Amino acid sequence: MAHPGGERLVSGASVPGGRDMDEAAAVPDGPRSAGGRSRDAGRIEDALTTPLVEAVRDLDGYGGLVYLRSRDRRSLVLAMVTGVPRSLLRSWWRVPVGGALPMAEAYRRDETLWLPDERAGMVRFPHFTAGLPYSFGSAYQPVRSGGGTVGVLVVLRSAARAPIDAPAVDLALRPAERAMEEGLDRLAPRRPGPGPAAYRVEYDDEPISVRLPTSAARPVRVGLIDWDLDSDRCTADDEALELLGIDRAGYGGAIVDIEARVSPDDLHELRESRHDALADGRVRSRHFRVRDESRGEGKTSYRPVELWGHLVHGGAGSGRILVGALVDAGGGLAAAEAAERLPDGLFSLDQDGRLTYANRRCEELLGSGREELFGRYPWEVITWLRDPAYEDRYRAAMLSQEQVSFLVRHPNGIWLSFVLYPDVHGLTGRVFATGPPTGAEQGPEAGSATVPGVSAPAPGPVTAARAGALYHVVQMASVLTEAVTVQDVCRAVSEQLLPAFGARELALYTVREGRMYLLWESGYPEGFLTPFEGVTLDTQLPGVHALTTRLPLFFESPEDLSLAYPGITLDRMNAWSFLPLIASGRSVGSCILGWDTPHRFTPDERSALTALSGLAAQAMERARLYDSESAVARGLQEGLLPHRLPAVEGLRTTGRYLPGTQGMAIGGDWYDVITTGRGVALVIGDVEGHSVGAAAVMGQLRSAVHAFAASERPPQEVITHTNRLLTELESDIFATCCYIELDPRTGRALAVRAGHPPPLLRHPDGRAETLDLVGGVMLGVQPDSVYPVTALTLAPGSVLALYTDGLVERPGSDIETGIDAVRRRLSETPADSVEYLADRLVGTARRARERPDDVALLLTAYR
Repeated sequence: MAHPGGERLVSGASVPGGRDMDEAAAVPDGPRSAGGRSRDAGRIEDALTTPLVEAVRDLDGYGGLVYLRSRDRRSLVLAMVTGVPRSLLRSWWRVPVGGALPMAEAYRRDETLWLPDERAGMVRFPHFTAGLPYSFGSAYQPVRSGGGTVGVLVVLRSAARAPIDAPAVDLALRPAERAMEEGLDRLAPRRPGPGPAAYRVEYDDEPISVRLPTSAARPVRVGLIDWDLDSDRCTADDEALELLGIDRAGYGGAIVDIEARVSPDDLHELRESRHDALADGRVRSRHFRVRDESRGEGKTSYRPVELWGHLVHGGAGSGRILVGALVDAGGGLAAAEAAERLPDGLFSLDQDGRLTYANRRCEELLGSGREELFGRYPWEVITWLRDPAYEDRYRAAMLSQEQVSFLVRHPNGIWLSFVLYPDVHGLTGRVFATGPPTGAEQGPEAGSATVPGVSAPAPGPVTAARAGALYHVVQMASVLTEAVTVQDVCRAVSEQLLPAFGARELALYTVREGRMYLLWESGYPEGFLTPFEGVTLDTQLPGVHALTTRLPLFFESPEDLSLAYPGITLDRMNAWSFLPLIASGRSVGSCILGWDTPHRFTPDERSALTALSGLAAQAMERARLYDSESAVARGLQEGLLPHRLPAVEGLRTTGRYLPGTQGMAIGGDWYDVITTGRGVALVIGDVEGHSVGAAAVMGQLRSAVHAFAASERPPQEVITHTNRLLTELESDIFATCCYIELDPRTGRALAVRAGHPPPLLRHPDGRAETLDLVGGVMLGVQPDSVYPVTALTLAPGSVLALYTDGLVERPGSDIETGIDAVRRRLSETPADSVEYLADRLVGTARRARERPDDVALLLTAYR
């Protein structure tokens, strides 16, 4: 495709940017929160940073991670990382609690786990080790809070270090574990009173990056001077005088006093500074040496300094002033000069792999300027380094913290040797010309190299294995195991394939009733693919042929594609792959990738892309079946919710329900309005979980509450009997509920709350408040729980809002903030129409791209 055969797609997939900080969720009493904090709680890094750094130090490691459980308890989420780039661990930012992974097992079993090297990891966790096939050891220590396990501390250690046994690992990590427990307990304090501990520590955001302490480095010293070029008077601050070796008491304030300190060989450099300033208005990097007698050895030594400055003109009667800075050039600047003189190329990458330094010889060997490389990944800028295997060498160095070397063949025929020297703050590399590896074939271009200063050997094609291709296959397999819906699968395929292979376009098509339909697009102009929607399977397009023949097609240039499909509409891409999606012998669809530069598909890359298309097809077929089952389940849930609320004189009621966007998108939220002999019962509830089972329990509870209320039992008995019923079901599912019986004639009401968020009340004057109802524990926890009753009175013109926690919870914010935001919206919105008011209250949740939880709302206007 370009279209289902040769054209391309416009995408919606995006990855949110990283965050440096977040806050722990520590919420007392019923309402839940994620990624936020209670009003009195601190930040999550306050509890975790110091223990994490100390754990890495105590175990003689080079990196550390902290995983915390997610809000739904299904995942462990990477909350904090140090010593390792976040980007290298992206596939492991969120791992399933039930997965065959070391951090998940340590969490489930609540015990320390030690893997001294990759061999131990391969034996116990082959899937994890295949996804990170590097030599390192790792320790996993459960993190506790309030007596329960809430996460896992991970320390990474070089496998080349002195061996250490499991008891010693456990002993080394105990202090950090205790410190984390104390810190998290401060974030999530227990609330006194009866019932179980009602707090949670959970995390649902991106990981916080923390730098390990660096060794003390010599600071760069800078002094300031003002040099009057007309009078040759010079004013200098204390740092400048110290750099020059001049005592302030003996300083006469003239430039000749400074010249007396300068090496005779360098006086010309200092004096030329005057010429630079007068001619150009500035001085750029004039170097000279000054006498250094600080060592007191009786011999004269010299300190290199560097002068920078610019010329300014004073007012009337003032001279021309050179405002300058003297820089001590004896540290980093001198080191950079020394590096420039080396015959080998030197470069430095930061922790994330972006280039921070390259000497001149490195530029010559790589054939790329420093300005083009600075701040970027070398393998993205230099086309002949784009093989995933080379980026994989960087990963290997950073994750093993061991020296890594490899050979690369320059397009001009030269073989280059790269040696990588990592530490926890980055990587220094050395590159130099060398001969071809043993067994390399002589190529026709032998002797044609033009790399400056290098004679060309006669190398043959690159024969190194592409470890990166296998890495991406395993990585996508891991990601697809967590993709649930068809949209989840499409998003995962897009986010994995495009960066992994440097492609710029992606299209995913499915086949239905003999026609192809677009599921997902990324990188295409808007509307480009519209004419090709629903093309038949006999259309002369490469995407269609890949599907019908079940053979992948690769085109390395526009000429190749036009030759195979004359007249095909081409876009701005220059290379394409068309991959059939085949699952269990069934044709599912096609995957089309486009590259914006000519691209050579090696045999390993073709194999990897073909394997990845098979994984995508299997995941898509599984997700399609899931979506079908989910549609049935949603129909079941909608059938359990009230289709129409009863009309009650003196009241106007309306309800809203929004399903979650994760998992099956069904859950256990419900609301109801029930007429009784004493008035009307307003009910809202939330059964935990998102499954058919949760919806079924919701239906049972709604029926029970309806039956108990219709039998005119008082509110306390309705909730007490419902709680006992849920405990007898033995479903291991809990629920929250708020039940209010209102007399429309008087406005008097009796309210009972079972672990549910507090209602909101808008007064006739527009003021809105959170009702402080005494609460009991959630339903299904204890069969003999007692639920107190709160009496209140509604004034005519009031509006009562009952809601579930999905309305007020937002990632990165605490639940109190969410409740307050809804309260303000309730106060600020006109209450003339409950329908309009309800739409306003759920508007933010309806527009949210992701809703982790269901949303239910019941509004009652008392007239």
